[in-house]
Amino acid sequence: MASARSAWGIDIGNRALKAVKLVREGDGLRVDDFEIIEHETVLSSSGDNRDSLIQSALANFVQRKQPKGTPVAVAVSGQQSFARFIKLPPVEEKKIPEIVKFEAIQQIPFPLDDVEWAYQLFRDPESPDVEVGIFAMRKELLASHIKYFTDVDLNVQAVQLSPLSVYNAMFYDGKIKGTTMLIDLGAENTDLVIADQNSIWMRTIPIGGNNFTDTLVKAFKLNFAKAEDLKRNAATSKYARQIFQAMRPVFADLVAEIQRSVGFYSSVHRDSRIKKALAIGGTFKLPGLQKYLQQNLSLDLERLDSLTAAPPADSKIGPNFAENALSLVTAYGLAVQGVGDAKVDSSLLPQKIRREKMWKEKTKWFAAAAALFVAGTALSAGAYYFHDLSFKANDGIAGQINSVKDEAERLSGEWQQQVQDVGGPERQRIINVRSMELGRTLWGDIMTDIAKALPTPPPDVLKGDADAIKGTPREQRKLVTLDSLNTVYVPNLQPLLTGKLENFASLVGLTVSVSSTPLPGVGEQPPADGGAPPDPNAPPDPNAPRGYLVLARVTSPNANATQLVQDTMLRNLIKIGPTAEMPKVPYSIPKATIVTAQRVKSDANRLAKLKTDYDAALKGKGFAAPNLGAGNTGGGFAPTGGGFQPGGFVPGEQTGGFNPGGFAPQGGFQAGNQGNPAEEVAPYQDRLTGEDVREDWQMDVLFLIQLDPPAAQPAAAGAPTASAAGQ
Repeated sequence: MASARSAWGIDIGNRALKAVKLVREGDGLRVDDFEIIEHETVLSSSGDNRDSLIQSALANFVQRKQPKGTPVAVAVSGQQSFARFIKLPPVEEKKIPEIVKFEAIQQIPFPLDDVEWAYQLFRDPESPDVEVGIFAMRKELLASHIKYFTDVDLNVQAVQLSPLSVYNAMFYDGKIKGTTMLIDLGAENTDLVIADQNSIWMRTIPIGGNNFTDTLVKAFKLNFAKAEDLKRNAATSKYARQIFQAMRPVFADLVAEIQRSVGFYSSVHRDSRIKKALAIGGTFKLPGLQKYLQQNLSLDLERLDSLTAAPPADSKIGPNFAENALSLVTAYGLAVQGVGDAKVDSSLLPQKIRREKMWKEKTKWFAAAAALFVAGTALSAGAYYFHDLSFKANDGIAGQINSVKDEAERLSGEWQQQVQDVGGPERQRIINVRSMELGRTLWGDIMTDIAKALPTPPPDVLKGDADAIKGTPREQRKLVTLDSLNTVYVPNLQPLLTGKLENFASLVGLTVSVSSTPLPGVGEQPPADGGAPPDPNAPPDPNAPRGYLVLARVTSPNANATQLVQDTMLRNLIKIGPTAEMPKVPYSIPKATIVTAQRVKSDANRLAKLKTDYDAALKGKGFAAPNLGAGNTGGGFAPTGGGFQPGGFVPGEQTGGFNPGGFAPQGGFQAGNQGNPAEEVAPYQDRLTGEDVREDWQMDVLFLIQLDPPAAQPAAAGAPTASAAGQ
């Protein structure tokens, strides 16, 4: 978007329309005006009146501010749009648009013809890496949103995602120093942005201020308006304790989602450390919320209280603007983009509208050209007769020209036959090789989804704070560690879909005792044949579903570990797959079950493996196995490094956290038959906390990954939908 002397940024939120006008003043920007127009009712509960409420707010805005002709930048919800950030392979500069389009086809879960999309490049001057942000939104949703503004003759010049507008605002204000987390807590959603000077990661969490209000509606049997008033005045209410107690579950859910997001970000950006967090959005006016998040996230959380642009010249506007700055960040960031000073200047404004605006801007030049044309017509009429006579005097030259033209066409035909068409087979081979890139991210996405299905580790575990971890009794910790993963490709999943999964455990190298009773699975259906295991080696059916049988071994210190895995990992796994919002997810997990569960101390092979790896780690670090005599009271010996991780064990030379090669080797080690009790404890200590892991539970989880699953069925009105891989 080209630079402008002034621009409006307009953000239509769930509770109000918020607008900010910036004007260029010298080398900086000044807030010229702003407006907040609250809706009669919140949009999320207005039903069929939603459109009329938005139209009314915009009509009031236009009537009050008369913005006709001034460039306008508008926001679209992060919940309704798509964003993905990926690193590009090394490529020539001129090839970047082509590579980005290829990535857009792979990443956007809709055909490109059905979406408006744009991209933004992020470069670090000190690194050759190039990261690209790809943003998209369904055309019909975008068109209906823009229509609100064009119906009142607003000059829409840019359409930006709300989280990116917040980033633009904070970047312009110089708030992005090091890796910074922005928590924009709105009425309906929370936009989470983790960014530095040259990269962005973001996620929209479906928890906002309305969730706190809805909780009060249910707890105190109030209507929404009264509950909202109660929430806003909670600090001074005589029922403050009861109010905050009622809202506590929403506080906890919000913290859990932010921790889960931070955990995922940290797993992808291993070299990045979040240095601070900024609290943005009107919901942060809720007393105690900032302090609660700061304590539970263990981050320095600073609440934004002002914006950098020069204050309004009108002294009557200034104090009111400063008071509402927390709620105006998105509109402010949009206005920054409107005047051309945004870090992220991509726009989802449809190409059709852009072309119409371009031609409209050129119309004034057409009028001037027409006037010149009329003036020149009189001169050209006289010149025509003169040139006609000159042309007829050169008929012989025209024949020579035709002869040269025929020769040129002949040579062009020979060139196409002998040069242009040469190499056709080679080009086809190149196309075939490039097609091998399709699906290259499949297992990366699957592994990400499996990791996200596990319970979110507490912040103390992520920070490696042993003392804080031990503040919670080991048997009460809701922690599950993925120790190993074993997979086998199955060209026909039908027998596994209709039979019991444990009947096929041998395919992945696991023997399940006939007398053992596996725990109930998730997504399991009674076998059609009454329980007899179908033959997985039946003749191949080209139309049969294909995929993988996966065996995951997990460990947990929780006393009720099997129920924890059942309620978290298994239930999260079967949510993975295509949804109405992301129909192009290429896999699903239809069934999952726990087939074995036992204490670590009951598995001789596991104990032997821990002992062997412990000895190898000592030797690898240059130590001999310690001789801890009866006088040693140090509680055992736990070396650092060597491949140990909190909550589980990773073999000495392996650093990835998984052991896809299978499970513990056969061995004859038994606990309790070694001479020295202190020496026996050392190999079985948690390498972070020093606690004995032999009372922990280990479980074998079987689940199916079905490739090319059936399309998701449209969800019923009001029904929740499960999100698939990627974010």
